[in-house]
Amino acid sequence: MNGNGAPRRVGDVTTVSSASTRTKLERGRGALGPALELVHTGRAPTRAVLTAELGVTRATAGAVAAELEALGLIRVDSRPGGAGGGTQGRPSHRLSVEENGPVALAAQVHSDGFRAALVGLGGRIVATAPGKVTVSADPAQVLGAVVEAGAVLLEKSGRRCVGAGLAVPSAVAEPDGTALNPLHLAWPAGSPVRAIFARCVKEAGIDGPALTGNDVNLAALAEHRHGAGRSAQHLLCVATGHRGVGGALVLDGRLHSGSSGLALEVGHLTVNPEGRACHCGSRGCLDVEADPLAFLTAAGRTPGPEVSLLQQARDLLREEYAEPAVRAAAEELIDRLGLGLAGLVNILNPDRIILGGLHRELLHADPERLRAVVADRSLWGRSGGVPILPCTLDHNSLVGAAELAWQPVLDDPLGTLGAAA
Repeated sequence: MNGNGAPRRVGDVTTVSSASTRTKLERGRGALGPALELVHTGRAPTRAVLTAELGVTRATAGAVAAELEALGLIRVDSRPGGAGGGTQGRPSHRLSVEENGPVALAAQVHSDGFRAALVGLGGRIVATAPGKVTVSADPAQVLGAVVEAGAVLLEKSGRRCVGAGLAVPSAVAEPDGTALNPLHLAWPAGSPVRAIFARCVKEAGIDGPALTGNDVNLAALAEHRHGAGRSAQHLLCVATGHRGVGGALVLDGRLHSGSSGLALEVGHLTVNPEGRACHCGSRGCLDVEADPLAFLTAAGRTPGPEVSLLQQARDLLREEYAEPAVRAAAEELIDRLGLGLAGLVNILNPDRIILGGLHRELLHADPERLRAVVADRSLWGRSGGVPILPCTLDHNSLVGAAELAWQPVLDDPLGTLGAAA
């Protein structure tokens, strides 16, 4: 009934009182997190799509969208949302993340230095600050520097910060957040990187949680939400960082990290039993047979100090691929990588594989060779093939680190931001 005692039609939002709006919001408050995630990942571009995805009434979806807008997280545009945006004669409101809203501080450390960034909803990198430093054996020194760079970005931006996330080239053991094997950083095994990072973040006066994860795990998370892994149910990501090879698996939309955070250490799959000695004590692991240093070495090039190994390998592949030695080195790495991927396909049966770092460039250089090796060596590859795609996000580990910080907001927008909104 409306305020005059007359029946009100379902969906007639023109006569909704403030009291009934609050009632609808209370009913839909549990949908705030799912609604924000749908907009965050681009799966709800209009209010009509949001209504259908949430399975609520149009009025409830409208109240939920209005609350998220009031929190400064999304924008609701009443202009027509385009084809399929709403029912005939009633164009749906368009939804997008708020471009001037809060940000997460994202940090990444690798063998050639670090990078800090501010990342908004939707995986948008708002600002970034690369740092070319010598990564010392003291993680506190490096993490202090990257947090300091991030704090400068935050101060310049004037944005609210929801928290901080850190990507490191090491398995991160749970629940303590220790870097189990930071082989390419010379940090002590078992370094308490999460505790150190959290302390640095607190000392810098940055609000919100401080979380840490493996760089390739976080790259996979970012690609699944915003990049080449969208819509995949069982996503395998394999990538070269600046040194070494990492892997990650997203199962049913969630990152699979194993019982203690150590799953998918694919860099230590043996792909050449008589190959190079690996840091882990074995020989011929992907980590030393298919990373940038392996490519430069196979091509007969001596790495220089000017830019990172990853950049040197990329430049060589892009600019001198026609040279026989470079092509032969690329083919050697493709074959090693394909052998490793085939074994993973046999074990994991993913519905999509995405490749990052130098592996993305190798896929671009000779996609048919790589796919043929995987198909020839894997049972599931022969029976139908697994799509192998390049990662599409720049700085995907940074975006993934930000996802760690954004997750509490996605879980409970009102609880995390409402009190200060």
